Amino acid sequence: MQNNLILLSIIRLILLVFAQVLIFNHLNFYGYINPLVYVLFFYWYPIRENKSLFILLSFILGLFIDIFSDTTALHAMAAITVAFSRPLLMRFCFGVNFEFQGFTYKNTTKVQRATFLLLLILIQHIVYFSFEILSFSHLLLILKKILFTAIVTFLFSILLSSLFATDQDI
Repeated sequence: MQNNLILLSIIRLILLVFAQVLIFNHLNFYGYINPLVYVLFFYWYPIRENKSLFILLSFILGLFIDIFSDTTALHAMAAITVAFSRPLLMRFCFGVNFEFQGFTYKNTTKVQRATFLLLLILIQHIVYFSFEILSFSHLLLILKKILFTAIVTFLFSILLSSLFATDQDI
């Protein structure tokens, strides 16, 4: 059972890299909005799996996105940040219930799941765009990119999550 979840996570990682690199990196809404849907990996990764493996897979995910997007470790840095902050976000969104053995994704409300996904996206975007632009004089540009890209990423992520989610998610 555990090997199946790890294999499923690795397959999702590979598919999200291909989807991000081949499809979503080429969508330019208004010239600067590219949905970063690989954030779904952090949303879909099971709670009870090896946390060291999760950090490693997160780094690999970010690294592959960086290699194919030519973004000099920005995605890897954002992916590691999201991976480390995920337990805090889960505790914030789901309360201490997620630490219990019987916790399943089906026991949560849609608002809790949407909040969790949105917070993952926002943290990823804040780190990514802050270091991409790296200038306080362009604060409005950073905020504009974070806001609009987060909205589009959230919509695409909800769509993809509803299409490909299983009962074993989170």
